[in-house]
Amino acid sequence: MSRAERSRRADLPDGSLDAEDLPDGLVVADADGLVVCFNTAAARISGIPPAAALGRPLAEALPLEDLEGRRWWQLTDPYGGLATRTRQPERNLLLPGGREVLVSARFLRADDRTGPVLRVVVALRGTEARRRTERSHAELIATVAHELRSPLTSVKGFTATLLQKWERFTDDQKRLMLETVDADANRVTRLIAELLDISRIDAGRLEIRRQQIDLPAAVRHHVDGKTAAGVAPGRFVIRVQEPLPPLWADADKIDQVLGNLLENAVRHGEGTVTIEVQPEKAAHAPGLLREWTVVTVSDQGPGIPEESIPRVFTRFWRGSKRGGTGLGLYIVKGIVEAHGGTIAVDRGPEGGARFRFSLPAGIPEFMI
Repeated sequence: MSRAERSRRADLPDGSLDAEDLPDGLVVADADGLVVCFNTAAARISGIPPAAALGRPLAEALPLEDLEGRRWWQLTDPYGGLATRTRQPERNLLLPGGREVLVSARFLRADDRTGPVLRVVVALRGTEARRRTERSHAELIATVAHELRSPLTSVKGFTATLLQKWERFTDDQKRLMLETVDADANRVTRLIAELLDISRIDAGRLEIRRQQIDLPAAVRHHVDGKTAAGVAPGRFVIRVQEPLPPLWADADKIDQVLGNLLENAVRHGEGTVTIEVQPEKAAHAPGLLREWTVVTVSDQGPGIPEESIPRVFTRFWRGSKRGGTGLGLYIVKGIVEAHGGTIAVDRGPEGGARFRFSLPAGIPEFMI
């Protein structure tokens, strides 16, 4: 291995990890300001070959400018600036040619606070992930605005009409308008609940309140609700394989998962909707089997196009144009994974969509 290769693959400052193992760019300069580490990710993000950076002064090897065209290393001055400065927060900077990168830096000092700088550690990230996040947020705002506009317009229209022309309507007409207002208010409430769920899922703060639940009973309750709403009872088939292991989960959130999957099967699928609940033993760790409760919901409709399957659990994916915000399955996946489970989708044996989610069964370890 060449000297340049050894420098490019140098260990991190604490010696715990090879720089090439990092997904982000890493650039390290020594006490003399010369670059001693320039990993592959840094080369990919900056477009600068490691051989062109190693051994050169940091400001020359990584010529960064701020968005106003000022040379960043002169402004930062890690070796001759404030003796108490130990880091620079992440910010947008530009490389020659206008390439935009996200840069943060740490200054490792001799006595950890005010001594001379021993190393400057620079982290580089591309802006693609941030732009994807910004696009996702923009899509979310646009979707929310669109979904809110319709019910709120309806609520505003009916309430204004009733207030201005109350005496002109019969009781039946008033009831119909108020029922419409109530349904649209419920629609807004559901959307707000979805947004709160997404916020908690993205932040890793989705709270799970575990209790022992009867999953087959929950399935039957949802099917009864669908038939009471007018769906033909013969459209549902429930298959339960006994005995099932005890299942500790958040009853409300599992209801949310079942409700979403059944609603999708009824709305977007065709033919019989089959719900299967069965136990399964699968590897949890090498040499260790764990009990799982597995639920499968399948229909006989046209199914999901093969090219769309990887996007089913992403935000805003819609199986059709027939209603929905495209957020439900994203939330379903977040709920299942928060329980320590998994969920997948494929084409069922009769051609329709088949959703299968698994939940770890038995008493949770923290409760033992």
